[in-house]
Amino acid sequence: MGRLEELRINAYLSEVARGYHNNSFVADVLFPTIYSEKEKIDIFEFNKEAFNIYDTERAIRANSNVVSPQGFKKHTTTLKEHDLSYPIDYREEQEAEKVKLQLHATNVVTEGLHLQLEKECADLVQNPANYETGSKIALSGTSCFTHKDSDPQGVIDDAKDAVSKKIAQDPNTMVIGQDAWKALKRNLQLRGLISDSKTKLVTLDLIKEIFEIQNIVIGKSIFVDANGNFTRIWKDNIVLAYIPSLGASRTEYDPSFAYTVRKKDALNIDEYTKEGNKVKYIRATDIYTPFLVGAEAGYLISNVSGGS
Repeated sequence: MGRLEELRINAYLSEVARGYHNNSFVADVLFPTIYSEKEKIDIFEFNKEAFNIYDTERAIRANSNVVSPQGFKKHTTTLKEHDLSYPIDYREEQEAEKVKLQLHATNVVTEGLHLQLEKECADLVQNPANYETGSKIALSGTSCFTHKDSDPQGVIDDAKDAVSKKIAQDPNTMVIGQDAWKALKRNLQLRGLISDSKTKLVTLDLIKEIFEIQNIVIGKSIFVDANGNFTRIWKDNIVLAYIPSLGASRTEYDPSFAYTVRKKDALNIDEYTKEGNKVKYIRATDIYTPFLVGAEAGYLISNVSGGS
């Protein structure tokens, strides 16, 4: 195969990788992506100034209304490179259809990069140490959602109030770990709100209506730990956050709970050989780093089911 054809295949595989999406991964709802031209970037940690409501009315001939800057924290950092390779022996390639085998390898290494990012993001937002006092709660006893006397509505309302008092915005996004979701589905208070006595099934749509948060997802992704055990990335937690709906126009200057900074067009697939050229490696490379930039715009509810 000529060099030009190899480059075409690598470009095709790179497009496959960029379009890849695993429905079990939900970190991007809390860490939307913004793109950077450079690897060295300035990260801004936002304060209340980003959410202030200002007096903008001006009388005739009066001076303009001027914002009194409160300043913000900024630190310079460098994005991290991530890569993963999949080996293909020349005999495997001879027995299989070349492009299909490379597509399989592309999906495996792309999945690996996304799984790592999912875990990085989940570890950041599920760590109570990353939240200020008043922006987190660990449920216990009768407050756990598995208890018959628990009050999920009250807990969520308190969390929403805590966020709005700090940033003047209600959280609009929620990620629920699988164990926490099971507790919510079976909660007696929530089931009692269902008018249809035949089903009594607490659905995600019902939860969105009750909690008045439209962007709610369930974290179901799993990884294999160092001991070979299947482990859930999203634990017995609920994370609430304010994430502005800005789409492709989002930049690092827009206040948000968190985001992932990714170098533009950094996700690429290439191949290389070693071991006497009998083994080819399909390699995925990406350059990104997730950042928790506005922790006061979030709230952590842990030990939801009381199983921790």
